[in-house]
Amino acid sequence: MHAHGYTAPMPTPAPLQLLFHDEHLIAVDKPPGLAVHRSRLVGSDEDYLIDRLRAQVGGELYLAHRLDRATSGVLLVARSQPVAAELGRQLMARSLAKSYLAVVRGWPAEQGAIDYPLTGASLRGEPKPALTRWRRLATTELPIAMGRYPQQRYALLEVEPLTGRYRQIRRHFHHVSHHILGDTSHGRGDHNRLIRIHLGLQRLFLHAWRVCLWHPHGGGELRLQAPLDAQWQHLLDAFGWHAALAPDPAAATGSGDDALCGRTVSVE
Repeated sequence: MHAHGYTAPMPTPAPLQLLFHDEHLIAVDKPPGLAVHRSRLVGSDEDYLIDRLRAQVGGELYLAHRLDRATSGVLLVARSQPVAAELGRQLMARSLAKSYLAVVRGWPAEQGAIDYPLTGASLRGEPKPALTRWRRLATTELPIAMGRYPQQRYALLEVEPLTGRYRQIRRHFHHVSHHILGDTSHGRGDHNRLIRIHLGLQRLFLHAWRVCLWHPHGGGELRLQAPLDAQWQHLLDAFGWHAALAPDPAAATGSGDDALCGRTVSVE
């Protein structure tokens, strides 16, 4: 029996997976469902990525960019303000490139772009330019009737946001009616229920997959990739999509000057 007033200690969360770290820069594999830092947008949590990382590695930490609580994948954290400023310059100049994986309802064209201005996090005020590019990697058709359709179509996309607006990818694919699977804010509840009931899956299928940047000290090129978690692997199994992510030296993200890291980058 516990003594009166005794509170059991909280279980220690698992260490964050570090994809890269040195004295200047850390790249973390952010789990889904973990808020990056305190903000009025996420409310009051007991657990934040930045606090967990500080306890794990110590020292000063500065977020170079953000990921939504529901989104997983590569998150860059600077060890000093000058490094954070340099990463910010690379983001503005688009020499730091981010590539996401997303599962959407429907079959979009093989490639395309969404050029649609978005407001900020308050969802008020003047919309600012926002551009998202995608490339379709795979499609599937499930023989499950819903609404007026006897089967449901889904596609796996590689997505490159060329601007950094609030929830840009989620809001852009909502705008073109190719809602991201598992998105409880901008998606479709009927499709989210379908994968929960038939596949046992309950998460946002948006993953910050690859980041390519120039190291702030030394200038060498860094290509970082965050692995896919068990729910992603289960979905790839169910939809028969593993081959779509197999190494293909002929495949590339983007082209010309807009390509990942300023050149055509092969998908590894």
